[in-house]
Amino acid sequence: MKDMGEASVILGVKIIRKENRIMLSHEHYVEKLLKRFGYFDVSPVSTSYDANTQLKKNRGDLVAQSEYAQIIGSLMHLMNFSRPDIAYDVGRLSKYTHSPNNDHWAAIVKVMKYLRGTINYGIYYGGFPAVLEGYSDAN
Repeated sequence: MKDMGEASVILGVKIIRKENRIMLSHEHYVEKLLKRFGYFDVSPVSTSYDANTQLKKNRGDLVAQSEYAQIIGSLMHLMNFSRPDIAYDVGRLSKYTHSPNNDHWAAIVKVMKYLRGTINYGIYYGGFPAVLEGYSDAN
């Protein structure tokens, strides 16, 4: 076995180390996702979901269910591994995977625009001192 030093990317996860902290990012995955579905050149937005949006089932014209399901699946993978900030949005939008309409599509486009603006986000684990504290009660 040969020591090749510290890894910078493992299974598509970018690893950034600083002092005693570490950040895990799916930057490459997000870039591929945006390019695959044609959202890499969109203008980014600062929020991923508008809480005032009322999404309803079986309303309006249906859109491409297969592509919608593929995007939802890709977003779920991303959400589970390094982007918990989109969990609420993906949870809401995944309920309509069986028959999405234009409103659902507009909401998913907003999530994709949010990802474009936050492509380098990830999970950050901060270092903490190794101090053990114990408490007891004499009763």
